[in-house]
Amino acid sequence: MWCAPDGHKIRLIDWPSPAPDKPARGAILFMAGRGDAYEKYLETFEHWRLQGWQVSGADWRGQAGSGRLGSDPVTGHIGDFGQWVDDLAALWAEWSAGKTGPLVLAGHSMGGHLVLRAAAEHVLSPEPAALVLSTPMLGVHPQWLPLWVQGAVSRLMARLGDPRRPAWKWSEKPGELPLDRRALLTHDTERYADEGYWRDTRAELVMGPGSWGWVDAASRSMRKLAAPGMLEAVRVPMFLLSTTGDKLVSWRASRRAARRLPQVEFLELGPEAAHEILREVDPVRDKALAAIDRFLEQVVNS
Repeated sequence: MWCAPDGHKIRLIDWPSPAPDKPARGAILFMAGRGDAYEKYLETFEHWRLQGWQVSGADWRGQAGSGRLGSDPVTGHIGDFGQWVDDLAALWAEWSAGKTGPLVLAGHSMGGHLVLRAAAEHVLSPEPAALVLSTPMLGVHPQWLPLWVQGAVSRLMARLGDPRRPAWKWSEKPGELPLDRRALLTHDTERYADEGYWRDTRAELVMGPGSWGWVDAASRSMRKLAAPGMLEAVRVPMFLLSTTGDKLVSWRASRRAARRLPQVEFLELGPEAAHEILREVDPVRDKALAAIDRFLEQVVNS
């Protein structure tokens, strides 16, 4: 457990070090998405370890093994994404100490949004050598609805009642995975089942919908990141991975971001990939990881 500056305990894992016969690359800190846990990405951690990277992962405050902020054990809540940005900045500063080689910060979905926001706000010290963003939450569906309209609705709903109450319903049993959820995330049934295994094995990982407070905070944070000048100020080289098959976050928003970011390598996949590209079927996942590996090799050699 890592303690944030205010004493809140954050669960952190350091994956085993690369074998001595592997070329030393550097270190990667990976941050997962909303309602996620780092267990879902251990296969990817191992892939990077075999490439010579030292890999770590952490849960966000209020989910998985890092406690809860809502009024029940399964609803994901936060009042302001700025709290997560502050946590990430403090964690990055401490995690980076003593490490050698390029330091890379990676994130998936909500984690990708927060990684990018931390870079845009220049709160990461030392500055990462690179960012890797997998389907970052820069917008949500429906994509045709402007962020300011989404924000007005979420702000109203958060104020009409307890902002910690669930914003949507998943299933009759709190925290139970809905039957149609896999189609939103991956075409790989075995990798999807792996998440269920970890939820059954470690009860603290179970999480259901986000709260209306989370929805409102997410909307405010997405609008902040989309503001003129924010993305243009990010000077860190990054790899941005997206898919037009994403039914959760806006791939159009990723396209717009790629046009605005000064140093970005953008890979957009098609309907063969759902939201969790790093947990997709092998041909899709292998293509994405190979592209990320080439990008990281450039980072090492720069």
